Amino acid sequence: MAKTDKKSSKTAAKAQEPPVRLVAENRKARFRFEILDSLECGIALVGSEVKSLREGKLSLDEAYARVKAGEVWLVGADIAEYKQATIWNHLPKRPRKLLLRREEIRKFADLAHEKGLTLVPLKVYITGRGLVKVQLGLCRGKKVYDKRETLKKADAKRDIDRAMRRR
Repeated sequence: MAKTDKKSSKTAAKAQEPPVRLVAENRKARFRFEILDSLECGIALVGSEVKSLREGKLSLDEAYARVKAGEVWLVGADIAEYKQATIWNHLPKRPRKLLLRREEIRKFADLAHEKGLTLVPLKVYITGRGLVKVQLGLCRGKKVYDKRETLKKADAKRDIDRAMRRR
């Protein structure tokens, strides 16, 4: 009987855990790239960066991930300076180390290098435990005609939704 009580207390604790809070999403990436696979990873940040992220001051527009010396780095992500940090502030566009396991780095880095794919951050969020996570996508660039096809599908869906609402 004690075992069932522990299980129910664990599920109750998970139910009370606060939900994931989205900080930023790279919506342009879904238009520019075909996403083949995705992976969740941690990110090494300094205190002022975390505080700025909690305020939602992040831009992923020109960001990408690069593999250097067996480590993955997030390049081009713009985390705005935190006003209250004064002289201990961070550089907004500095490269930030992504925290991945060796086998994940090997798998994704090999695929990206071998097939000419790109590692693109899709979204950044804060977990219920307060950890900042990045969802990386293994992406292939779309051709112009693929982008046009995506736009046509979005327009058709929007027209159908409008027609359904009018009824």
